[in-house]
Amino acid sequence: METGSVFPQPLEPLGQQPPGSGAGKAAEDDGGGGKGSVDGDATSANPYAGLVSSLRAAWLSGKTRPVEYRVAQLEALGRFLDEKKEDILEATASDMGKPPFEAEFSEILLCKNELHETLNNLSDWMKDERVDRNLVTQLDSAFIRKDPYGVVLIIAPWNYPIHLLLVPLIGAIAAGNCVVSKPSEVAKNTERLVAEMLTCYLDNDCFAVVTAGVQETTRLLENKFDYIFYTGSPSVGKIVMAAAAKHLTPVTLELGGKNPCYVSDTCDVQNVARRVAWGRFFNAGQTCIAPDYVLCSVEMQEKLLPALRKAITDFYGPNPQESPDFGRIVGDKHFQRVQTLLHSGRVVIGGQTDEEERYIAPTVLVDLQPSDPIMQEEIFGPILPIVIVANMDEAIDFINSRERPLVVYAFSSDDKVVNQVLERTSSGGFCGNDTLMHVTLTSLPFGGIGNSGLGMYHGRFTFDTFTHHRGCLRRSMGREALNALRYPPYSQQKLGIVRAASEVKRKGTCTLL
Repeated sequence: METGSVFPQPLEPLGQQPPGSGAGKAAEDDGGGGKGSVDGDATSANPYAGLVSSLRAAWLSGKTRPVEYRVAQLEALGRFLDEKKEDILEATASDMGKPPFEAEFSEILLCKNELHETLNNLSDWMKDERVDRNLVTQLDSAFIRKDPYGVVLIIAPWNYPIHLLLVPLIGAIAAGNCVVSKPSEVAKNTERLVAEMLTCYLDNDCFAVVTAGVQETTRLLENKFDYIFYTGSPSVGKIVMAAAAKHLTPVTLELGGKNPCYVSDTCDVQNVARRVAWGRFFNAGQTCIAPDYVLCSVEMQEKLLPALRKAITDFYGPNPQESPDFGRIVGDKHFQRVQTLLHSGRVVIGGQTDEEERYIAPTVLVDLQPSDPIMQEEIFGPILPIVIVANMDEAIDFINSRERPLVVYAFSSDDKVVNQVLERTSSGGFCGNDTLMHVTLTSLPFGGIGNSGLGMYHGRFTFDTFTHHRGCLRRSMGREALNALRYPPYSQQKLGIVRAASEVKRKGTCTLL
């Protein structure tokens, strides 16, 4: 996910953060006897140490553990989404020209789905999970306790600045953690909204929002967290993981990559074009699960190009720059990077740009080589390259020769073709005969593999991500005679009885004492 993560971007000092930001709490109580400099020097106290310490004290008090408390905080998140809906639409429109339909669908509706799924099931998710016992422990209680990790850090990107902050936050709250949330500074208006307003809805003793740039985030990561959830680019993911490793802190890394989209020769070309164009150009292509490039035969390319041209015109009119339904690139740096990628291959649809508006037209490229710049990095913009392959086998070989992507797409009227692509490739997720829609299901895990990420979330999986599954066995203080067989002095007879009582055997076998 090329999200222009916090590390390569300078940001305002901590002291200039918006009122209501949880980071201000750290500045007031930094353990260093003053306001806490952002940069500091080698000997100064970490400016976020006070914040993390106060959250840890709140967590250790047990405040976040009762189900009633968790439900109250989750319901407060629901009120934030309802009452600040127009502010969210306005902020995302200001940051990247996000159309109201796309913003309400991706930033609000999908968040509320996650929230309602969690509220509907939280009591069941929290329950101890009883497990099977062997003969030795038949009289005992064996269960999995769902414990919160403690104080967790969530670092969100800019492309879906509400959704990709709140969905992990929902799971972290549901699991009983205290949370530091770090929205992206690239989406400045949304960052300001979150910092000023979200903290008004949540318990500030347990939940904080930090606005931070490169230096501040680096200092923030020096603190010991009990879990870190990061969404962004693989390069920054490595930095986050390295920082976490110093404290042996577990992480979830939601990254990205180049998601291939194979289109077979047997398919409904018009339907394919519409579904691919929607997935590629939604949010002006700034989506980590967008189809990054199409793999198809020469014959299919000839059919697909006019169908794509028609789909783009149907969606955005003859001039997409005038369409209220097409977004803009989030910043100048990102615009220039995506614009440079237009020099790869040959433009057959679109290609127009307007730097002042940060507008790049929905574009399709052909005559590409695997070595072209656009095939070396995640595009993260409204450009769709088409790469020619002879057949499905060659497409699969092409996919498998590259880093494992966040999602693989396959289109075909033949189910066997779709299944072959599914069975013979590896990726974080898979979607057959459509794009993006797999992430709308709270019942499916979402996450990467290899270079595209580590860990998963959505629905129950988010709760599990922020939960320590604690294996517990509770035995009686009595019945000591039953334990005598395991104590020295040992004998073969004792071993035989212990083995028979505790061994896990394959089905269909038995043990004779």
